[in-house]
Amino acid sequence: MHRFKAIIWDYNGTLLNDIEIGIESINLMLSKRNLPLLTSESYREVFTFPVKDYYEKVGFDFQKEDWDLTAHEFIANYTKLLPHSDIFTEARILLDLFKKQDKKQFILSAMEMNMLKDSTQHLNIQDFFEEISGINDIYASSKIENGKNLFQKHQLKAEDVCLFGDTTHDYEVAQSLGCHCYLIASGHQSIEKLKATGCPNIIKSLNDIITE
Repeated sequence: MHRFKAIIWDYNGTLLNDIEIGIESINLMLSKRNLPLLTSESYREVFTFPVKDYYEKVGFDFQKEDWDLTAHEFIANYTKLLPHSDIFTEARILLDLFKKQDKKQFILSAMEMNMLKDSTQHLNIQDFFEEISGINDIYASSKIENGKNLFQKHQLKAEDVCLFGDTTHDYEVAQSLGCHCYLIASGHQSIEKLKATGCPNIIKSLNDIITE
């Protein structure tokens, strides 16, 4: 880690341990539609980006119901549960460590911007970051464009940057930016899905960074 001057953090599933509330939020919706519920294992196997594809995989039929209303229903469930989630213990340790090492830290998230700011303030971690970048809607779309904006605004060089994420999309973002990437298998996707990306740095948890 010493060679990196900047760290870009994904938020959900990487910094924020929100897997259980994500599963609970979708299971409330599945139960209402008499669709099979997800376990932690089955959730990590089917979760993907764009998230509309994930909804279709678990049984939603957008020929019969409106995607926009469905997305808002999930966010309503998730927002109620969000105060019950916390930052991974290892993430707090690394935030402090990287701050002491004078690394610039950023959040690059597919969470809606106002919700993201509220969550980081609630958890009192906002001051660790040079910038917190979310999206301007609730549809968890691609983060690539926002990542490019971060690079340009803060004059980041790809060889100096490492991105931490927990999904295949995070690896896509890192490849688009040309930076290094670590994928962490304690988040929203299984280690098998992460390995399928070809990413050379796949770890079980952030604790592997602390102990390396």
